[in-house]
This record gives sequence, C-alpha cells and structure tokens, in this order.
Amino acid sequence: MAAPSQALALVVADWFDGETRHAEPTTFRVRAGTIEGIAPGDHGEQLSAQGLDVQRGAFLMPGLVDAHVHLFLHGQPTEMAARSAHLKQDVAQLTDAARMSARQALACGVTRVRDAGDRHGINNRVREEARQAGSGMAQVRSGGLGIKRAKRYGAFMATDVDDATSIRNSVRALAQDNDEIKLILTGIIDFDAGAVTDEPQFDEAAARLVVETAHACGRKVFAHCSGVKGLAIAAAAGVDAIEHGFFMSREILARMRDQHLAWTPTFCPVHFQWAHPEAAGWSANTVGHLRRILDSHAEHLRLAHEMGVPLLLGTDAGSMGVEHGHAVHEEISRFLEAGLPMQAALSAATAAPRQHFGDAHPLLGAGAPFEAVLLAASPFEQPQALARPLNVWPAPPTMAR
Repeated sequence: MAAPSQALALVVADWFDGETRHAEPTTFRVRAGTIEGIAPGDHGEQLSAQGLDVQRGAFLMPGLVDAHVHLFLHGQPTEMAARSAHLKQDVAQLTDAARMSARQALACGVTRVRDAGDRHGINNRVREEARQAGSGMAQVRSGGLGIKRAKRYGAFMATDVDDATSIRNSVRALAQDNDEIKLILTGIIDFDAGAVTDEPQFDEAAARLVVETAHACGRKVFAHCSGVKGLAIAAAAGVDAIEHGFFMSREILARMRDQHLAWTPTFCPVHFQWAHPEAAGWSANTVGHLRRILDSHAEHLRLAHEMGVPLLLGTDAGSMGVEHGHAVHEEISRFLEAGLPMQAALSAATAAPRQHFGDAHPLLGAGAPFEAVLLAASPFEQPQALARPLNVWPAPPTMAR
C-alpha cells in the first residue's frame, strides 16, 4: 500500500476514470495526495529528470467502493454455532473484528465502505479511527444505528421507533452521528417459501416521514427492502437507495429511474447460500427457490441498467460466506453474469457510489484526491486482475457527509 501524500509520476498503459475507459498510455502527476495533472503519452523520463519518483503499471482505476457492509460481522465463518458465538462477544472484541474487516477491505483494493448498521455504534467508532493517518483501513461511511419497528427484524443493527413523534425524534438524534439513515422497511426472505412472507414494517406515510425528517437534517435514507409490497412503499416514499431489492419489478424500476433512486442489489449472500446449501442445510426445493430468486434478480439488474436506474455495488459483507473486500470482486462477477458490461460494473463500484455520497470529485481526474488501485492487467481483458491489486492508494481521511 502506497503512502497517500508522496510525490510521484505514474505511467500506465490503460486506465478507467470511474465512467470511461482510456485505453492509451497516460501519465499521472501526483503530489500531496492530489492528482496535479493527467497527460496522454509516456512522460516518465522527463518527469524522472525533474526529480519525481516514476512508477509504471498496466492499469489504473479509482479505489473500489463497497456500498453495503457490516464491519463488525465476519463473513468467513459459515457454521451457525461460530456465527452465533461471534455475536455474543463483547463490544471491544467486535470492534477489533470491525477494524480487521476495514483493513482487509483496503488490502483488496476497496478504499471506501458504507457500513449498513450495527447496534453498538462500532461503525461510527471505526469511521473516526480510519481517518487517522496510517490506519491501514478503508474509509467508512456509517449508517450508525438504523430504525425499525419493535419485535421485528433488524435488532442487531437498528433501534425501535413507534409513532410519528418517535420517528422524528429518533431520526434527528441519529442524524447527528450517522452519515446516512438506515430504514429497516421489510424483513428478510423466507428461502423455504421462496418469498418475503412478512408484511412491511412501515407504511408509506411512516416511510415518507423518515425520508422527510432525514432530508431536513441533511441526511440521505437507505432502506433494507425486498418484496413487492415493501419495494412499492420504498419507491413511493422516495428513499434515496434501496438495499437488496429482491423481487423487483419493471414498474418500480421505472419509478426509481424517474426519481433518481439508487439500487444496491447485494447478490453475494444469496449466491453463497445457493452455491453452498450445506452451510445452511437447505433442501433441494429451497435450492431451487434460491436459483429462481437469483435469476430474477439478475434479469431485473440488467433491466435497471438498460433503463438508467443508478446502480451501486454492495456485497452485504459480513453475511454468511461473504468476506470483506474479496466479496466486491465476486459481486462484480454477478453483475457481469447478469449481462452488464465491465464498464457498468466498475462504475457501480467506483464513481456511482461516490456521486451518490456527494463527493466533490467522484471521478479519477485532475484536482481529485489520488484514491486509486493499480493492477497488473486490464480487467476489461482479464477480470481476475481485480482480485490481485499491485498497489492501493487509500482514500483521503475526510469524506463528505
């Protein structure tokens, strides 16, 4: 991992700015962690003569972003007993796990993550620690503690709200520390039934109140949501991003496009359980449900891309079998399998989340922070190169809220 403040010249054969591929030799000049200039061609010898450290590589791209993680959860253990024991650890141990997750993400070329909630406030603590020079951690955009209804899904990442006053007061209080407000709008999928069987936790009026209150506090809302009923509420309420979004429809995608609402599809957890049904003890019938759910999800992801719905790549890292950092490469593979071009998949993992988060410089360009990953080959020709970064320049220690 390179120091973010060093002065250098970097000559690459090919690069991606977050939206567009530039398949030509290009020279980057970097000083104090900022891109001073980008020039077509190889100017390495000239800049070396000026005293700059000149490095060379095959492919440069912005640092990857995982737009949906749970840092305090470990993805590697798949045994139910081990996962349950992990959750029973004290806060200090869970915080250590979150630090390790953020370091592992950065080593994999993921320079930023959006943590999607934990009830201990560990994500907020690690966010501050990651801002310290030399932390070795990916920068953290934190959903802090989310909101849900009492006795409903989400206790490990959210607090309970009741009436309109409770919603307003809770969102206002959470907005003081959270970068975004997490709304637990629905439960999880009943894989045995192959459907979301619970009713949504919030109706349209309550969900809209969450959005209006958060926006008044300068915060966006991202909603845990799957199933037709919940998705219809999320779109009607105008949440800024829908997380997971299984059982999507063309009609809801059209509304999302028109309102510029983002979608973070998170294939990884469901794909793992389909690929490794023994981990959860699924029957052949349930495995069939999982495959149909994934196929429908891929179909709607492809449709969302064609329709122009903003797409964010997130993995739900920390879920069973979903490892921090490594899962981003797997999620990119799911986007490609769904029929999206590499350019769209990489954009969903680089520029699109930065734009959604309100970054002043979402693209790799002159004047932008040098937050980048160097690869041994172009992922447009060799997608596996993404999993083996040669060098990672971390994100700057301040992030837009």
